Amino acid sequence: MKRVFFIFTLCVAWTALSLGQQQITLEEIWQEYKFMPNYVPGFNFQNDGKHYTRLEGNTIKQYDLTTGAETAVILDATTLTDNSDFNGRLNGYSFSEDESKMLITSEMESIYRHSYRAKYFVYDRKSGQLSTVFKEGKIQLGSFSPDADKVAFVYQNNLYYKDLASDQVVQVTTDGETNKIINGLADWVYEEEFGKDQAFDWSPNGASLAFIRFDESQVPEFTLTNFHDDLYPEYVTFKYPKVGEKNATVTVHVFDLKSGKTTQMATTLSEDHYIPRIKWTTSSDQLGIIRLNRHQNEIEVLLANVANGKTSTLLKETNKYYISEDVLNNLTFLKDGQHFLWTSEKSGWHHIYLYDMKGKEVQAITQGQWDVTDLYGIDEKEGLVYYQAAQDSPTERQVQSASLKGKRMQKLAAEKGWNIAQFSSTFDYFVLNHSTANTPNAFAVYNKQGKLIRNIETNDGLKAIQQQYGVSDVEFFDFTTSEEVKLNGWMIKPKNYNPNGNYPVLMFVYGGPGSQEATDGWMGQNYWWFQMLAQQGFVVACVDNRGTGARGEEFKKMTYLQLGKYETIDQIEAGKYMAGLSYTDPNRIGIFGWSYGGYMSSLALFKGNDVFKAAIAVSPVTNWKWYDTIYTERFMRTSKENPDGYRNNSPVYFADQLEGNYLLVHGMGDDNVHFQNTAEMANALIAANKQYDTYFYPNRNHGIFGGPTRLHLYTKMTDFLMQKLKDTYKNSKVNYGKVKIVPTKPQKSKD
Repeated sequence: MKRVFFIFTLCVAWTALSLGQQQITLEEIWQEYKFMPNYVPGFNFQNDGKHYTRLEGNTIKQYDLTTGAETAVILDATTLTDNSDFNGRLNGYSFSEDESKMLITSEMESIYRHSYRAKYFVYDRKSGQLSTVFKEGKIQLGSFSPDADKVAFVYQNNLYYKDLASDQVVQVTTDGETNKIINGLADWVYEEEFGKDQAFDWSPNGASLAFIRFDESQVPEFTLTNFHDDLYPEYVTFKYPKVGEKNATVTVHVFDLKSGKTTQMATTLSEDHYIPRIKWTTSSDQLGIIRLNRHQNEIEVLLANVANGKTSTLLKETNKYYISEDVLNNLTFLKDGQHFLWTSEKSGWHHIYLYDMKGKEVQAITQGQWDVTDLYGIDEKEGLVYYQAAQDSPTERQVQSASLKGKRMQKLAAEKGWNIAQFSSTFDYFVLNHSTANTPNAFAVYNKQGKLIRNIETNDGLKAIQQQYGVSDVEFFDFTTSEEVKLNGWMIKPKNYNPNGNYPVLMFVYGGPGSQEATDGWMGQNYWWFQMLAQQGFVVACVDNRGTGARGEEFKKMTYLQLGKYETIDQIEAGKYMAGLSYTDPNRIGIFGWSYGGYMSSLALFKGNDVFKAAIAVSPVTNWKWYDTIYTERFMRTSKENPDGYRNNSPVYFADQLEGNYLLVHGMGDDNVHFQNTAEMANALIAANKQYDTYFYPNRNHGIFGGPTRLHLYTKMTDFLMQKLKDTYKNSKVNYGKVKIVPTKPQKSKD
């Protein structure tokens, strides 16, 4: 075996050198991060629409958007020496509406996906003074009032505000308690699945604070175990509602600063429901409230009279499947006080609509058999709405504008590939982030007519590295399944591949509802891992199954009540398609996925054991009953309502069908998809007497990162693929991509 390995490695090295192809290594990808594009961080645009600010090190600088020239130093943290609470390090900042003051954060501590706590300070730009918002401890969600004379925040689950003129702190709520009552801050499941942690909002005149109260006292608890070299591990217990269990009871309240009175808005129902968003109209007397039923197939926009709490229904929609999460962030009340924007899939495609304040549809602003994929905003002065769309192809994105009258649509950025925009506050300019599957992100400034003003970052250096390493092109393809479904995909072949070769295949999958992976946009660090595998003789491919996005409502929602069923069928068909190509080995097809993708790779291996020889499942859901209420019930309802859907599509029930090689990986500190999923999967495999490989990562969350963790993980995954799908590498330890022979004995971990 050593003799064969020696000869094969020399052949790989000679072939690579003869092609002028430098070998990619895992260390370069996941330790040195050599291949990272230069990204341009999000722009903090100023009110004039021409300038923006950026935190650079410990200094906030101002730049001219059109020229890129530095125009001012807004704040140098080294000059802030008059406040002993400030440690001298900036983590973040925001401006008041009039830009006279700044909220800056320091000593940030991450909590969940979005949430964090930190020390907050107010910097008065005129006086140069720095004041501490709250001295008792770190707080969350500091937010200026519209006139910048107050700051609202959450501390220990209670809502507060500070009057900056008097330096007085007012406690708005008093019943906040860990794992029981939360005021103004989303609970875990709202933050994770509705995508926002802030649950309070200032009224337009700054006289009131609206907030959501979460009573999670009846929500079951989940405990994570962390290991820190102590005698006993650390136990972290938090409220996590799994399928069918009780959610937090949510109520909406408005606190009047002058009277100190809190009024509850009439939003409660006899049945379970969600309040994913609150948003003030242009009037400080009227609060908009979005309400969803627990099945999430009925959505309402309520208008609440803040004086007496009475509500009326402004808009109501029902859906035979479910309401997509996309619509939650798009409610926009126009400054004229007479209209609002709303997005909906009621036509079968996701589009933008104009309504009046009586709830009557005035105009479909966009229409056609394509999806709007993001709403950027509205320039009311010009009567234009700006958005992103998949009009040309579901694998691409364009930046467009449309008139409020729905009579004109214009493409502002439609170059082939993936286009993302961020508009200035006046909509006079936008920064375009453009990429393709083969070209890294390029950033440029355009005016509102779509004319190029200047380039910011082209990443030409990374393009040169692509040439240096002789990467293979990402090629797009489609095929039609036996059920007459057309599926889109991409593929990376070995450089100068042999059309009559016999290459192993790795398929990459995510596949969750509304997601996409087979897209013509830069795919990040995995691009380089896939290219490394191609250098080692793999064909790498990805196919978007039914249930994925940008192909209309019916394609996306046809997996309703049967998550995993049609997706697995499609991935198995994709595996068969790959196996049938002239240059692939049908006996060496593998599949890899993370999170929903790990769920999919598990099902594909078990149910497609005649197609797939190996699968890697990282952080997978293995039974939908162990996942949270909001996400799972949106697509599956509860296990009591839909027992067959759960039973027929959860990997733990198909462990006995494992015939190939299975690598199961999970972070033990995963607050999202709990390690319970992998532990129970292991139980099922053991009960079926099936051999498998497993790696677990103590204290790591769903992302499994930190220090050398990603290098450690990708080394294991690469080892697994080489051993299980490349027979010549079996039982060998390879320093992948480096042109030298390395010992076959195990190497020590670099952790």
